[in-house]
Amino acid sequence: MKKRTAIAGILVLAGVICAGVAEYQYYQDRHAGKEYDKLKKEVVKEDTDQAEEKPALDIPIDFATLQSKNPEIYAWIRIPGTVIDYPIAQSETDNAYYLDHNAEKEENAAGAIFTEDYNSKTFEDPNTVIYGHGMTNGTMFNGLHQYMDRSFFDENREIIIYMPDQILHYKIFAAYLYDNRHLMQSINFNNKDIFQAYLDNVFNIRDMQASVDTSMKVTADDKVITLSTCYGGMSDKRYLVQAVLESKEQ
Repeated sequence: MKKRTAIAGILVLAGVICAGVAEYQYYQDRHAGKEYDKLKKEVVKEDTDQAEEKPALDIPIDFATLQSKNPEIYAWIRIPGTVIDYPIAQSETDNAYYLDHNAEKEENAAGAIFTEDYNSKTFEDPNTVIYGHGMTNGTMFNGLHQYMDRSFFDENREIIIYMPDQILHYKIFAAYLYDNRHLMQSINFNNKDIFQAYLDNVFNIRDMQASVDTSMKVTADDKVITLSTCYGGMSDKRYLVQAVLESKEQ
């Protein structure tokens, strides 16, 4: 009888622990990305009066303040029409670091928007891959999933990347579900023939869930960014949104 009571007690305790973990995870997911609201108030500059004279290059991000908090932050990504409006970091020592650390280097399940050292920090590579979690409360790169809706895709095609000395303007040409292969390790984008074959495959996607603008021409001579996030808790899938550089302000 005592043995049964002990087992029952262990089961109850296990249930309490599991419930606690689930509640903690729910709390984290619900509040994920909220710390970036405070950061944005500190570093995103308010629009000045139109009558005031603006500098030749009007960069609305205070990079000096950002980089005083974390020198590994080197850019800022904004996608009009979505909640995506975040700094981009790249760790000098650990490509996985920003999976569970935010842009201020605090441990956080939401992580940060980041690139790996397979890419430079200049956006001059043929394909720069930018990663971010898709949090259940809609923050971080969760907004990328909106591109599964073709109407949303057609109406929200702009991506802006701010850097301390330039502004890059991209146009989205594809959004689709892909497998979980590591793109930079799997494909030699520096080989133009391989890169072109890859792009041709993208434009030939016929998946009903994919959004691809087949009227656009993107070649291996272009500069592309690939935004990558998780999909529906499926560890073997990634959702990709890809855009091509159209113009640069310096």
